[in-house]
Amino acid sequence: MNASLSRRALLKTGGALIVSFAVPASRAQRIVDGDAALGKPLDADAVDGFFAVHRDGSITCYSGKVDLGQGLRIAIRQMAAEELGVPVDRIALVEGDTALTPDQGPTAGSSGVMRGGVQIRQAAATARQVLLAMASERLGKPATELEAVDGIVRVRGARDGIGYGDLVGDRRFAMKVDPKAPLQDPRDYRVVGKPLPRPDLPDKITGRHIYVHDLKLPVMLHGRVVRPPAPGAKLVGVDEASVAQIAGVQVVRRGDFVGVVGRDEWDVVRAAHALKVTWSDGTPLVGADKVQAWMRAGPFEANESLVTRGDVAAALSEAGGRRSATYYWPMQTHGSIGPSCAVADVRKDRATIWTASQATHKYRPTFARFLDLPVENVRLIYLDGAGCYGMNGHDDAAADAALLSKAIGMPVRVQWMRADEHGWDPKGPPQLLEVSGAVGRDGAIAAWRTEMWLPRATANLPNVPLLGPEAAGIAQPKGISTGLISQNGDPPYGAPNVEVIVHWLAESPLRPSNIRAPGKIANVFAVEAFTDELAAAAGVDPLAFRLRQLKDPRGAEVLRRAAALFGWTPRATGDARAFSGRGNGIAYSHYKHNETYVAMAMEVEVDRARGAIDVRRVACAHDCGLVVNPDALQAQIEGNILQTLSRTLLEEVAFEPSGVTSRDWASYPILRFRDAPDIRIDVIDRPTEPPLGAGEAACVCVPGALANAVYDAVGVRLRTVPFVAPRVKQALASAGRVA
Repeated sequence: MNASLSRRALLKTGGALIVSFAVPASRAQRIVDGDAALGKPLDADAVDGFFAVHRDGSITCYSGKVDLGQGLRIAIRQMAAEELGVPVDRIALVEGDTALTPDQGPTAGSSGVMRGGVQIRQAAATARQVLLAMASERLGKPATELEAVDGIVRVRGARDGIGYGDLVGDRRFAMKVDPKAPLQDPRDYRVVGKPLPRPDLPDKITGRHIYVHDLKLPVMLHGRVVRPPAPGAKLVGVDEASVAQIAGVQVVRRGDFVGVVGRDEWDVVRAAHALKVTWSDGTPLVGADKVQAWMRAGPFEANESLVTRGDVAAALSEAGGRRSATYYWPMQTHGSIGPSCAVADVRKDRATIWTASQATHKYRPTFARFLDLPVENVRLIYLDGAGCYGMNGHDDAAADAALLSKAIGMPVRVQWMRADEHGWDPKGPPQLLEVSGAVGRDGAIAAWRTEMWLPRATANLPNVPLLGPEAAGIAQPKGISTGLISQNGDPPYGAPNVEVIVHWLAESPLRPSNIRAPGKIANVFAVEAFTDELAAAAGVDPLAFRLRQLKDPRGAEVLRRAAALFGWTPRATGDARAFSGRGNGIAYSHYKHNETYVAMAMEVEVDRARGAIDVRRVACAHDCGLVVNPDALQAQIEGNILQTLSRTLLEEVAFEPSGVTSRDWASYPILRFRDAPDIRIDVIDRPTEPPLGAGEAACVCVPGALANAVYDAVGVRLRTVPFVAPRVKQALASAGRVA
């Protein structure tokens, strides 16, 4: 064991972020300044990267993954506590601090528990083996006769033993994580699988929780950035005299980057509006109404065949009743309820940035590059924002604050306003899909072809150019990050002849980034809506049609359980039946074809005269393997459903050649509380299976189930999102099904 790290120093590493929540901000600043050079191990392959055991037996867990509202603060503790054999409340959690936590990759892709938690669980299992071995020497008993329970190691069946603090307190484990360290038997779980309360909720409910917006340093300026009136516009001139009457305000200019800073936030807001800035003409955008045509025209970076099975062309030509349909998913904003915010303290030789980023470690080299600092001298510390589910404006706000702080030489806080958030945050990209298929004589899918037009996807978040550094003329990678948006474009129903091809667009109409369930939400929408069309062509109930061809038993189980929870009854198919205005739909997905299983049934009522869709009931069956915390999981599933109903029914970024026009909640409406349906969820717990991600999977079934329910209600197929009233009425009129 390595005893070079003192108790005082180790406790400081464990308390840095935790204490900053509980003490005045002035002390938070001193704590951060004092911790910067501690040298705590950050190796994700080392037990010490994840855990510190203190002399009093308490434990600090260091997580590179962060809690964005999805419940990691309890789930990670539960996984660690189970393997360590300690009560959950004895574990403090430090998250997303690049100076204290290992780099576990961005908190994205539903990977918080599935990858981050599993890493921490294995480190905890390794630590338990070390503690057992140490106690074995002290007690003179074989480790096989010992057990680790409630923070002590004891002979099995005994009441007393040696506490963890006495065994290893304030010293390092100095061991690599053993990938073969045995995990606890699920039959013996004491905390995993239990609905333990989330530790952050009481303060969130009562308004005491510290968000990044609330962070105040002892000496801190406020800043605002003045954006151009149109994308691509260049700075011509700034009249600093136009804000001379606002005392204490300074103007910052670097290249095309313009900002104002001052001690009083409202003075800075006034100055940002009053500052006279002259810009050149911008680069005209394509406009929202022309995106689909633009996508078909290119330019294209590449064409790629994603799935090739059988002979699709021959099967389509031979099969009778061939059908085809086009589906479109628009650009959408993340629409965080609270605008993005960050605080930066950039000195000559180092920088500390408090941010709500999902990717503090991933972005650290990016910030170091544009601040011209060594990576090791840049520290990003995660604090809660107002939600994001993909890269929203948080990282841009942090870059704004960092540039202003560097120019002024003092800490600067930047909070965007609503028009900034809606107008300038990166958008979820548009997706256009053409699907064709046919049913064979056996009543099953004989052939399927999906053709996609998508903005090019890359895996690296730093490839999204940040607004501030780009305007300041600081070179950045020019790739884009939209997430793995080509997944789930083929049906999960075992068709013998399948082809999926994608035309990768070299650009996007607006700056894109990944948004919740990137790509899969549109792809599963197209697949599940078109599957219903083929079921109608075959004259088979949509549920029976799916079950007939689904070979995966876990997939079949979620479909059956969702149907049972909903009370699904087989229905007549075809266009000749009466449409009552109320209908049911169903959809299924095996997320990414290798993660969580979800099935969803939905009841809607459609008002033909108003074109309004009322979602009345939703039933969801969900299988993500091992369930760590059923209450937190249920909240995640409910959030998935509600947010995606909002995206499917209401949300689309409006933009003209001069820029985004949907810059407030009136022009970009979201789902209201009064529109929330009754939601019932059946969670399938599989304790012996690996835990899978739950932050995204349920999203993807929502639009397909909704579109299929609308067809069942009024006999029209909605293939373009959002399903706003004018679009519904147009579809009804075209089909001759008006009131």
